[in-house]
Amino acid sequence: MALEARQAALKALDWVLREGRMLAHLPADPRLSPGDAARAARLASLTLRHVQPLDAVIAPYLDRKPPLPALNILRLAAAELLVAGGDAHGVVDSAVKLAKARRPTQRMAGMVNAVLRKVAVEGPERFAAEPPQRLPGWIGGPVKKRWGAEVLRTIEAAHVPLPPIDLTVKPGATVEIEGATRLPTGSLRLPAGTQVSAVPGYATGDVWVQDAAAALPVRLMGNVAGARVLDLCAAPGGKAMQLAALGAHVTAVDLSDSRMGRVRENLARTGLTAELVVADALDYTAAPFDAILLDAPCTASGTIRRHPDLPHVKSWTEVEPLTRLQMRLLDHALTLLKPGGTLVYCTCSLLPVEGEHQITAALKRHDGLCVIPADPVALGGDDAWRSPEGGLRLRPDMWAEIGGLDGFYMAALTRP
Repeated sequence: MALEARQAALKALDWVLREGRMLAHLPADPRLSPGDAARAARLASLTLRHVQPLDAVIAPYLDRKPPLPALNILRLAAAELLVAGGDAHGVVDSAVKLAKARRPTQRMAGMVNAVLRKVAVEGPERFAAEPPQRLPGWIGGPVKKRWGAEVLRTIEAAHVPLPPIDLTVKPGATVEIEGATRLPTGSLRLPAGTQVSAVPGYATGDVWVQDAAAALPVRLMGNVAGARVLDLCAAPGGKAMQLAALGAHVTAVDLSDSRMGRVRENLARTGLTAELVVADALDYTAAPFDAILLDAPCTASGTIRRHPDLPHVKSWTEVEPLTRLQMRLLDHALTLLKPGGTLVYCTCSLLPVEGEHQITAALKRHDGLCVIPADPVALGGDDAWRSPEGGLRLRPDMWAEIGGLDGFYMAALTRP
């Protein structure tokens, strides 16, 4: 791997672990070739998935914990040695060069060299004995309380591998992609690391990237052909495209103009249409809709296998404000729904307080409101997805043998 790619990966680690910012907000480096940019992203992701076990391997070779810039060099190189199986000589040499090239770590190049030489020899056995990276307590605690310690450990193990890439196929399109498998729910699953923009059907708009779990809420609505459907908090537009492709007259609302720009791009590529409105969903008013999809803002704790930076950046302080916002959005969305219409509420969260608890609380707040019981088997899923209040609960440890799923909750509501 080129030194430039390792430098970019180290910058990404600093961005997350020192500055506390999500990788999605890291500006692209125009000096990197596409290949080096992809290699840097993979190495940074690999390191973030294993910070705790890597630290446990490195610690015995340190007299004291080094400053974060030096520690991140050690973590990055250890990940390349122990997880990616990199050549020891090349990895250690590059790590020393990284240390010498940065003012805060110039005097630590000798330490980096000594520690990594020991890691290269003794580290593999130590690393194999370490458990997967633990979820932070604000996620792991509620998961353990709801499903038990064994499920918590299987979820943590499911966060380790690079996830496969799922595609939604436009209805009626014929797409043949080498190496792809069709999931029982209808999504196409590609091997991890596939260059999506190069797969057949992507450029022509016949497919778009959407985790298999995220593709299910639209299907809870049933037949939407010809219906007026409101997609609240719509960006980046995967569900709006699903709805439009099924023949719905879609109004997509999102607060962010820049994120709505992605929806425009995706609609243009797929040749689908929707009315796009940049507005605060809480302020949006219109004639009642036949159906509403509310993909509410949440902690995104169900997407850690795709976003390993998330546990290092987000914290428990975000949970209460988000759950209050979800409650307000759900109440407001119900005012925009026709009597007898269907409202699907969903979040990409592992926390019951952002899923199951929101629905049970809404049923108490609104007379006549009821859940339309979801049938996961009819959707191609498993009975284990059923949630007691009538929704669906998906977790990363489910379907682990074929690549897993994002953590997701969804429920369909109606009020006669």
